[in-house]
Amino acid sequence: MLNIRTYPLGPIQANCYVVSNSEKECLIVDPGGEGNTLVRQLRAFNLKPVAILLTHAHFDHIGAVDAIREVYKIPVYLHKKESSWLQDPMKNGSGRYSEIPNVLVSPADHLIENEQILMIHHFKFEILHTPGHSPGSVSFFFKDDGFAIVGDTLFEGSIGRTDLEGGNHKQLLSSIHQKLLTLDEDTIIYPGHGGPTRIDIEMEQNPFLNGF
Repeated sequence: MLNIRTYPLGPIQANCYVVSNSEKECLIVDPGGEGNTLVRQLRAFNLKPVAILLTHAHFDHIGAVDAIREVYKIPVYLHKKESSWLQDPMKNGSGRYSEIPNVLVSPADHLIENEQILMIHHFKFEILHTPGHSPGSVSFFFKDDGFAIVGDTLFEGSIGRTDLEGGNHKQLLSSIHQKLLTLDEDTIIYPGHGGPTRIDIEMEQNPFLNGF
């Protein structure tokens, strides 16, 4: 059984998730900032990172990628449609805010092109392409453990914004309904900001999903 730890990091406190197994291996999802803080936490639990997964390439989800990669020498996975965003502050959004330094990240090691079931060491999960918040947004579905990490696609009682680079409101709603709401209703959803929720709760209570 997998364990998931949540660390709100960086200038907008985006959720970084650390998914670990009984062998103390772990996946790091969306390390958005404060790399030193995250490394201290990983060492405190004696965890051994094996990969960095990015739900998308907005600055608040990628800020600590190189800091983690430098320490642990592990590969980074990102959807192909946002491969250029890591080194483009205007695309990743950091260049739009004068109070935030430009975020520049080295290229990803593996570019995701298709939906697939991926095996990384002892971790098995499904990659779902869930565009709308951004064109390369993906969700990571851990079916055997009943949870999905969805980035900024779906939140408790809300949905992702679509007024940034490549955002599309209609596409976002389609992604949510076709890719996420079709999961088992007791699937736990871990979003990019805020607390976790469940599919059945959002189906019943999320006002943004009514009438689609």
